[in-house]
Amino acid sequence: MYKSSAGPLALIYAALIVFASLFPFDGWRAQGIDPWVFLVAHMPPPYWTGFDVTANFVGYAPLGFLLALALMRMRWRWGAWLLATVAGVLLSLGLEFLQIYLPRRVPSNMDLALNSAGTLVGALTAAALERLGAIDRWSDFRDRWFVQDAQGALVLLALWPLALLFPAAVPFGLGQVLERLEAALAEILADTPFLDWLPMRDTALDPLSPGGELLCVTLGLLIPCLLGYCVIRQASRRALFALAVVVAGVVLTALSAALSWGPAHAWEWMGLPARVGVWGALALAVVLLAVPRRACAALLLLVLVWHLGLLNQAPTSAYFAQTLQAWEQGRFIRFYGLGQWLGWLWPYGALAFVLVRVGRRES
Repeated sequence: MYKSSAGPLALIYAALIVFASLFPFDGWRAQGIDPWVFLVAHMPPPYWTGFDVTANFVGYAPLGFLLALALMRMRWRWGAWLLATVAGVLLSLGLEFLQIYLPRRVPSNMDLALNSAGTLVGALTAAALERLGAIDRWSDFRDRWFVQDAQGALVLLALWPLALLFPAAVPFGLGQVLERLEAALAEILADTPFLDWLPMRDTALDPLSPGGELLCVTLGLLIPCLLGYCVIRQASRRALFALAVVVAGVVLTALSAALSWGPAHAWEWMGLPARVGVWGALALAVVLLAVPRRACAALLLLVLVWHLGLLNQAPTSAYFAQTLQAWEQGRFIRFYGLGQWLGWLWPYGALAFVLVRVGRRES
């Protein structure tokens, strides 16, 4: 029998909600306002948009679904939807309370109501699917498709589409952190002798050549395919999975571009290197269909290290920096920290998973 991945996913999703709700975590101070004043404020608030309504409702629905599903997997079949809803309401209430101490965030009783409604709908959806037998059918599907210890890989694969929504300097270029990490450390250690101790790169970084971009696109799209191959049983199912990964990756990258630069620019990232890279990743995924799972894990380790090395030896463009600034200061502020950290850390989470996978015996 499988361990359910709903519990870890629910915890991860709750942590991401906390991150998105309290980002950017600076400027904490008492503002001389009753922390609970938002509960009796006029509804709707004077400044709200359709985007805010949708984001607050839809953002909590997966939390309710995952919490209810995790509780039902723990044999809390009756009342799981109610417990999940209460947990979501308390989480939203606590975060709205904390936002009163963040000058850049505005607590709202409308946000609380929408978050609660989203949690309730998600929890009821999980309860309805359980009653209809859909959850058991999913378990049967997972038994047929995946090996027994697939939980970690499934969690990572579920987070990969969210990580792609944050704009990347190179398509599928998750994990490009070294340049920003160096800049952050230099700022923290400025005017201290410790700055000279760091192995900072003094020379300007050379931008990626078209061939380098092609290789990064290929490797970046091949990584989730290989991650799936580590836990999928049959070659025919691997083929369907690889096709789904490529299609989802292309669509989500286009959506990210549309959110960042406007719908008219959704496909501008798809230049010649990106097009060849996408087809190259699909071709390699087909070639590797029959490779044993343990060998796929070893290949994934090699591809991850190669991909991260290429990305972190290249700079981000000034135009890309302007895009990040727009995400941080515009209406995407609530998703900026969430998407940023997912985009930064996802490859390193996959790296930790595959190191554990390679280092143990195949069951």
